[in-house]
Amino acid sequence: MQQRLSPQQIQYIKLLQLPTLALEQRIKQELEANPLLEEGEDLLDEDTMDEQSEEDQFDDVLGEEEASTEDDYDWEELMDTGDDLYGYKAAVDHSAEEDQRETPLVSISSMTESLRDQMSFMDLSEQEEFIAEQIIGSIDEDGYLRRPLESIVDDVAFNQGIMLSEQDVEDMLHRIQRLEPIGVASRDLRECLLVQLDMLPEEINGRDVAIEMLTHAYKAFTMKHFDQIMRRLDIEGHELKDAFELIQRLNPKPGEGEFTASENYITPDFTVRSEEDEFIITLNSGNAPELRVSKHYQQMLEQVVADKKKGKKSYDSETQHFLKSKFETARGFINSINQRRQTMLSVMNEIVNQQEDFFRSGEGNLKPMILKDIAEIIKMDISTISRVVNGKYVQTEFGVYELKHFFSEGLSTDSGEDVSNKEVKAIIDGIISEEDKNKPLSDQRIAKLLEDKGFQIARRTVTKYREQLGIPVARMRKEIVLS
Repeated sequence: MQQRLSPQQIQYIKLLQLPTLALEQRIKQELEANPLLEEGEDLLDEDTMDEQSEEDQFDDVLGEEEASTEDDYDWEELMDTGDDLYGYKAAVDHSAEEDQRETPLVSISSMTESLRDQMSFMDLSEQEEFIAEQIIGSIDEDGYLRRPLESIVDDVAFNQGIMLSEQDVEDMLHRIQRLEPIGVASRDLRECLLVQLDMLPEEINGRDVAIEMLTHAYKAFTMKHFDQIMRRLDIEGHELKDAFELIQRLNPKPGEGEFTASENYITPDFTVRSEEDEFIITLNSGNAPELRVSKHYQQMLEQVVADKKKGKKSYDSETQHFLKSKFETARGFINSINQRRQTMLSVMNEIVNQQEDFFRSGEGNLKPMILKDIAEIIKMDISTISRVVNGKYVQTEFGVYELKHFFSEGLSTDSGEDVSNKEVKAIIDGIISEEDKNKPLSDQRIAKLLEDKGFQIARRTVTKYREQLGIPVARMRKEIVLS
């Protein structure tokens, strides 16, 4: 047997995995596509309100008689939602501190704009400006230029009708690479480092050797084959050490992340704060508006119901079908938004319950927890928990954390105590930071040291954790140590 999801279930699942900013865009799209959906906190004007509830007023309009069966659908059943339809809207959490919620993001200029500003002082010809614009527009998010110069030549020819040589582009690229940040638009790491070295004063220790090493012994440099480098360049150990230390101070990715600055902000989906020994959990709705069914179209639907009771037909079949379809879509979308909100809060509430020590004290107090733990407690499918956690962030009193941060596999010590793998990673990081850099520790040796501390961990697990920490293998951690 196969289980089929309804369209609303599919919509709910899709909304659940959206972070706050993406949800705002999705709501805007739905508002544009469905005229029966609109923004607003309250559907009825104050002068039309009386002591009856909105649901009672609806019941008065609909009555208790069954609708005529002349057409394909029951209008009373369509509008009888069992909910407060007249004020049918998606709830939005509002913080008690409105000023905090409405604080605008800091406005910053992108790296693209910065480069263009610097270009304005370069006294470029019109042709050079076209080339520079094409180069800058081709820079990747990490600050590198990976488009072939031939493609840039073709683009300028196609867009501006100007025939260039690759050398024309190469010359302009040389100038752009020496703007701030120096090394931007480099085609690889080697070029990036060489550009930065070229711009340093000649008297800096290690500069000339560093340039020679990157030019004539780059592969040996990447592999840290120190003896080979010294033989090839005919230099002493202290000269090599100065060159290496100088290169390590350079920026391997100038401009990284600054070419899409407007997209690099993290907007927390939740806020957790402690008040009088209790946690206050808020779902951040950002700029997402409250939603409701349009009053104008609501009145049209009421007219259909009222006229059907009298045996009349308010609108032609096409109009009635439009009203029915859009009403169901609006109702389903609002239901999905509210269901998403409830699920998100349920999951976040249980994460806080399970990791209470962290939310009270901060880093270093996480206990082992996996998605299945939360799923079993709140009786939801593990795939639902995964959708809530993936790509979502929480603002705590100790900083902003991705929800994935609170999940980790558990390990047991010799004493039987459960510890988080994050704690084990911290221990591995500490062991490596204190190692002899002339003889870095192998993963097998680290596993043995962990065993001495009471952690039974296989060598392959140490390798996995080391890679997750972004720490290179022992050979690559080797440093030049002069005797």
